[in-house]
Amino acid sequence: MTWFYYSGLTAFFDASTAALSKKAAEDCDIYTVAWVRYGYALPFLLCILLFTGFPPLDSTFFLANVLLIPLEVLAIIFFTKAIKFSPLTLTLPFLALTPVFLVGTSFLMLGERPDKSGITGILLVALGAYLLNVHTTRESMLGPLRAILREEGSMLMVAVAFLYSITSNLGKIAILHSSPVFFAAFHPASMALAFLPILMLTPGGGLKRVFSRPALFATIGISQVMMYITHNLAIQLVEVPYMISVKRTSLIFGMLYGWLLFRETNLRERLLGTVVMLTGVGLITIF
Repeated sequence: MTWFYYSGLTAFFDASTAALSKKAAEDCDIYTVAWVRYGYALPFLLCILLFTGFPPLDSTFFLANVLLIPLEVLAIIFFTKAIKFSPLTLTLPFLALTPVFLVGTSFLMLGERPDKSGITGILLVALGAYLLNVHTTRESMLGPLRAILREEGSMLMVAVAFLYSITSNLGKIAILHSSPVFFAAFHPASMALAFLPILMLTPGGGLKRVFSRPALFATIGISQVMMYITHNLAIQLVEVPYMISVKRTSLIFGMLYGWLLFRETNLRERLLGTVVMLTGVGLITIF
């Protein structure tokens, strides 16, 4: 059961990074907060890389990253904007849509097909998304859908989930053509470098912004590092689908953070919707 504890810690640190990023975004621009997630984690990850060495890299690895990095940059910008302007309880649960989108993108990119349990899982995820705003059924049965469309953060996170369904496949290709530990350090380094021009070109540009709140930013970086470490420890001990299913409980941790730190409301119905979505994710990824 060691893998389960590592996976649970991965979920906790993943949600913690999101909550800390939302806190930082209260008085920082989204581009600075997005860079911090990778830049402040980089020194720790590079130290790990020194002990693991460099695997042989081929053209497929570099091609996958050329496609991956711009999509990941766009995804993290959308992610940070979503949690800045909308509640965690109405944004993070929509990351559960990634496995739903993966059904389509994995088929197109890797030739993988869903089975009956996968289809059932997709329906449960859709039901869970509906239940996140179930109180709006007082208006009409379409009330929850209209609520999703009205909430900018929810729509942005749906876009993030779709982008992650593409980058997950590209990341898998990159790992197959390198190694999990190497890619865990290479990816954030690439993301930090890719964000530098964006930081310099946005209003008030300059690297000085990334040192404006060193204690909070360092905490975000450490939380991100711990997520990477526990993720890799877990993934070595159990099949990927089992690990990812437990990692997705980060959605519940995120909702609790929303309630405890940001006093977000309607927790009961949103928690119910999240649990239903996680059940659907489990059916898609495990069975």
